[in-house]
Formats: sequence, structure tokens, C-alpha cells
Amino acid sequence: MQLFLDTTDVAVLKDLAATGLVDGVTTNPTLIAKSGRPMLEVIAEICDLVEGPVSAEVAATEVGGMLAEGKKLAAIAPNVVVKLPLTRDGLIATAEFAVHGIQTNVTLCFSAAQALLAAKAGATYISPFIGRLDDYGAVGMDLITEIRAIYDNYDFDTEILAASIRNPVHVTQAALAGADCATIPPNVFADLFKHPLTEKGLDQFMKDWAATGQSIL
Repeated sequence: MQLFLDTTDVAVLKDLAATGLVDGVTTNPTLIAKSGRPMLEVIAEICDLVEGPVSAEVAATEVGGMLAEGKKLAAIAPNVVVKLPLTRDGLIATAEFAVHGIQTNVTLCFSAAQALLAAKAGATYISPFIGRLDDYGAVGMDLITEIRAIYDNYDFDTEILAASIRNPVHVTQAALAGADCATIPPNVFADLFKHPLTEKGLDQFMKDWAATGQSIL
């Protein structure tokens, strides 16, 4: 499963990309607002740091505006993926972008029926929001399972990008459910490395090694 970072913090991105484990980046209007920087500038900088897909979201809500904004965003760099809302207008724009070979990420997906429509429209990625469904009283991970079954039934090429990930357990569950990718906040990405037994075991190994008085170099 590919791991994307959900961030516009370039300093954090540089640090975590150094692990070689970051496959792409997703952004949204909220993250852009928090950055306090011009959107086009932020997206261009991120694209320079990451070779993989970088999702940049349109702000328009009607087809004409989405198409105009999406084309401008796609022109920033070859790895820009135009992010569109899962609305009727959003899917019309998605289909138009598919005709022209522009990659898309259809976001704010909360049902398998919506995901089916996105795949039929030619979306490159579909972003089901796991955590928000959990907050609403549903079992968000069930949506990943349902979408996986539908896409496999009909050989759709659209990749499932698990979003609204809240913790490492979500990442594991999304992988088990067959998500192609997961977009993760930086703090959750950092937590993936951690386990108390790993830390305890390493501490013991270091103490035992120190007691030998040896040096490898």
C-alpha cells in the first residue's frame, strides 16, 4: 500500500520524505489556509520535493470553474493530481479531465454508490473518509471493503485512497481491507514506527552490548 502525507508543511514533509517511505502528498483548502501561503506556491514546492502524486484541490463548485482551476493546477507540475468533490459537477469535471489524461482524486466519498460513480467517471483515485464516518456512528472501514469488492467485480482502475486516517490501527485496517493508498497526517505517520516492545527490546540490547565493552568500528 502506498503511503501519502496529508500536509502542506514543507519542513515536516522534507523530514519525513527523507525516510524514503513517502509515496505522495495530499492537500486540501483547510491545510492550505493553515499554511498561510499562496496555494500555487505551496503546491509547486511540494511537487519539487516529492516525485509521486500531489493532490491539489479546486475551490470552484460548478463544472466550468472546476475545469479552469483544474487545468491551472495540473500545469504546475506533471505529478499534480486535481482533487475534486464528489458532487454531480465534480464527476462531470472528472470525466472531462479523464478524456484529456489529467489525473484526478475524487474526495469526500462516504458511500460505495458514490465510489461506483467516481470510477465510472474515470477518477484516478477515490478518497473515502474513514474517520469522519466513524465520528458519524458508522464503521468507516466497512466502506473500504465495499469499494474494493465493487472495483474488483468490474475491473475498475480507480485506486482506493483511504482518507481521514486517525491512527496507526486505521492504516493497518485499510491495508487489510485492500486500499491501494492511505493519506496520513504527519503525527500518525511518525507513530507507525513506534511500539513499546520495540523500544524496550532495543534498550535491553544496547545495555547488553555496552556490557561487552566491544566496538564494531
